[in-house]
Amino acid sequence: MATRWGLCGAGKISHDFSVAMKTLPAEDHQIAAIASRSIERAKEFAKRHHIPKVYGNYEELARDPDIDIVYLGVLHTEHWRVGLLFLKAGKNVLCEKPFAMNSRQVKDLVEASKTNNVFLMEAIWSRCFPVHAEVRKLLAEETVGEVKLVKAYFGSPQLHIPRSVEKELGGGALLDIGVYCLQFVLMVFNGERPESIQATGVLLDSGVDETVVVVMKFSRKRMALCAFSIAAPFPNDAVISGTKGSIKVLGPMHCPTTLVVNDNKREYPLPEPCLPLNFTNSTGLRYEAEEVRQCLLKGLKESPRMPLAESILLTEIMDEIRKQVGVVFIDDRK
Repeated sequence: MATRWGLCGAGKISHDFSVAMKTLPAEDHQIAAIASRSIERAKEFAKRHHIPKVYGNYEELARDPDIDIVYLGVLHTEHWRVGLLFLKAGKNVLCEKPFAMNSRQVKDLVEASKTNNVFLMEAIWSRCFPVHAEVRKLLAEETVGEVKLVKAYFGSPQLHIPRSVEKELGGGALLDIGVYCLQFVLMVFNGERPESIQATGVLLDSGVDETVVVVMKFSRKRMALCAFSIAAPFPNDAVISGTKGSIKVLGPMHCPTTLVVNDNKREYPLPEPCLPLNFTNSTGLRYEAEEVRQCLLKGLKESPRMPLAESILLTEIMDEIRKQVGVVFIDDRK
């Protein structure tokens, strides 16, 4: 039986997700429905991606009995509200990153998934890439000895994009792209809570973070350094330095295809898309779709690749960074 997906949101990421789905076997994955608050947009999307069912609101999708999992691709300011709608309706959910606006909202989503006994995962697609799987294997084998420093950089000029700069839309570098650097560090350190977090950054006039640098200290004298910006391009790579060598994930580190282990280069090519994509390497969304399918087939309620406890920790770290840098969203006051 194919896993029957319902898409919530007819935006750019849902388009790329649908294109990525076409690279997987049709007997394994099927997009059964699309829901948007605009029925016109939903119809247009369905026509382009050959989706049989169209809904002009999210409630109808939540009531559809023929959906195995909902992919939540709406703006992250809406994740908490819309996520709760689906979870309370007994739907399994793959929620785009960032999971929500703060850790309180994330804990609400996690609690709702447990109360309703459904699957929930934050769509940190990076975790499902073959490169990241290989990194985890190399670390388990202690290929580079004891890890001393992890560095992760992500800079992307996005000052022209409203959702990146406007506070009402949950803008700023941290929630959009910094999350990728932080999740990488947590993956390397097995979801361990840092002993200390020091963050400094500069804000836009709108009150969201433009560029941020974060230094974290972990147990056993291990360190991490992250820098992210929506004002300038960075190398967008990640480096793990150990006592016996290094592992380098070449840019784009959030959706990588190249790994360098002690100067030995390894390539992990992606399939070609059948339609133009909005974002880099988006056919790689296939990996998280397949991860979800495997979890559902095993009856799991969360993914071992991105456990819910780690999503909570990730958001708590982001809350602390925002506190230090001085970014406050309206959701923080509720």
